[in-house]
Amino acid sequence: MEQHDLLSNDLLISGISQSNLITAARWGKFLSIVGFIFSGLTLLGGIYLASGKSSLSTYAYNPDAAKYAGIVYIICGVIMIFPCRFVNKFSNKIQEAFRSTSQESLDIAFANLKALFKFYGICTIVMLVIFALAFLGGLGTMMMN
Repeated sequence: MEQHDLLSNDLLISGISQSNLITAARWGKFLSIVGFIFSGLTLLGGIYLASGKSSLSTYAYNPDAAKYAGIVYIICGVIMIFPCRFVNKFSNKIQEAFRSTSQESLDIAFANLKALFKFYGICTIVMLVIFALAFLGGLGTMMMN
C-alpha cells in the first residue's frame, strides 16, 4: 500500500478541521460515557435474569427463558463495551494531540476511529448474514407448508 504524505498532497488539518475534531471528541467522550453506563446496566440486567431470581420466568412459556434472555443480555453488554472503548480512546487522544501537538496521539486517535468503523462494519456484515439466513429459513418453512 502506497503511503501519502499529507503535506505533499496539499492536505492538512486546518483550524476548521481541528475545531471539528475537538467538537467530535467532546461528543464522543459524552457518548462513550453514556455507552459505558448502558453497557453496565445491560450486564447487570443480564446477570439478574440469568441468576434465575427474576419473576419473568414464571410468566414465560419456557421457565428457562429468563436465563436464556439473561445470557443474551450479558453477551450484548460485553459487545457494547468495544465501540464505547474505541470512541473513548479516540476522544482522549484527539484532545491530547491538539493540547500537546503530539503526532503519536493523533495517529492513535485515528487508529481507534478506524477500529470503531471496522467493528461496526463487521457487526453489520454479521447481522446481514443472520437476516439472510433467517429469511431463507422462513422462505424454506413457507415452501414446506
